[in-house]
Amino acid sequence: MRVTDDRYTRDRQRLDLALRLIHHEARTLTIRQWTGLSDDRIRKLYRSYCSDYESAAVQRHRGKSPRQTAFFFRSPELNFHAVQLASLFVIFGLLFAAEDGLQSRYRMGSLESGALLCRAYEVYLALHKPPAISFEHAWFLLFALARRDQLELTRCLSCGGMRLRDLLARYRPSCGACGPAC
Repeated sequence: MRVTDDRYTRDRQRLDLALRLIHHEARTLTIRQWTGLSDDRIRKLYRSYCSDYESAAVQRHRGKSPRQTAFFFRSPELNFHAVQLASLFVIFGLLFAAEDGLQSRYRMGSLESGALLCRAYEVYLALHKPPAISFEHAWFLLFALARRDQLELTRCLSCGGMRLRDLLARYRPSCGACGPAC
């Protein structure tokens, strides 16, 4: 039996994705949802591969994952980052444009979708140093856009650029560049 046999490929992909998520400082629940690994296995992976070597670089966050869409509207810069990240989700195929708005193309628990989410976030990290949006907020942004009950990615009526729209807001502001005219 060799480790490279096909029967081990799925397990190796699961562990590789878990390590990638750990390096992005994802919470244990998020890692469990995407990989199917147990909480105990995730903690052991962290202790074995991350805690000794990069104690300052990789932190483990505790508590609930972010679930407030108001985070993305705190400032025009943060909103711009969220729009860029949402655009990366479309580019990487996690979301696709349909006639009635964005549709979800990712599957929770799919290793391929988890790897695409990590790739999109890694491109975002390459574009922004330091990043304004954590991995957990990025995951929530993808989830909220796919669910289509709180957030929507639309075009600005003034400039034609992409903007993030809060579907629960009383007024509908335009993109950060145009101001409240749209």
